[in-house]
Amino acid sequence: MTHAMLKGSNVPLKTTTVRAVLRWTPGQGVPDVDASALLLGPEGRVRSDEDFVFYNQPRHPSGKVWRLGKKQGAEGLTDTIQTDLAGVESDVGQILLVASADGATFDRVRALSILLYDAAAEGEPLATFDIRPETGEETALICGELYRRGEGWKFRALGEGYSNGLKGLATDFGISVDESEEAAADGAGSTTGVSQPLPPEQPTTAVPQQPAAAYGYPASLPTYGYGYPDAQPAGAAPAGEFRMPPQGPQFIGR
Repeated sequence: MTHAMLKGSNVPLKTTTVRAVLRWTPGQGVPDVDASALLLGPEGRVRSDEDFVFYNQPRHPSGKVWRLGKKQGAEGLTDTIQTDLAGVESDVGQILLVASADGATFDRVRALSILLYDAAAEGEPLATFDIRPETGEETALICGELYRRGEGWKFRALGEGYSNGLKGLATDFGISVDESEEAAADGAGSTTGVSQPLPPEQPTTAVPQQPAAAYGYPASLPTYGYGYPDAQPAGAAPAGEFRMPPQGPQFIGR
């Protein structure tokens, strides 16, 4: 049975491999959306920049969290993160599932939702959560989190927003972003046809009044569909230096 979730609710996960599918409806003026994941250690922060799985770093070094890529289907566009929960390192207690818009606010994104599937089985999703931004000015959202509870894992629906984009959200959880690369990205523009300049850097603050801390912050691979690239993406930063490249469409076979 599929659980239709409300913000703040949680559901236990009996499967060991979870496919988290971010889905939205495309249209004129709708920005591109990207899924990413942050693996958090005991202090509710990343252990290193390698704990950030996103469009330019599509798999975690452990091989247990990876980005499958985007697809276009009858019900909309999707971007997917898959996780082998049984193999996640023991000091990782939370995995944030994140959506970011390409230089635009989420009030322009239609029918945004996240669907959780058992990646080892066919059938209906285990859980769904329709994400409704609280202000509409968010440019990045924590859609939900996978977190340890006892010997197992659970999923919590969140929908917590950030007005300063993926950079602001990632920085808030310990990612160090290369400022010179960000400046280059500002001048590059978007390749989606919904180009907007990025706003000036602002202090990192979550949009909703409810702080993320209330949800416990700072407190062989299965195959599905598309797989993932074997080589490091071209233009990736050298070891020890994390860079946030400009977002853009990452479609498979488009």
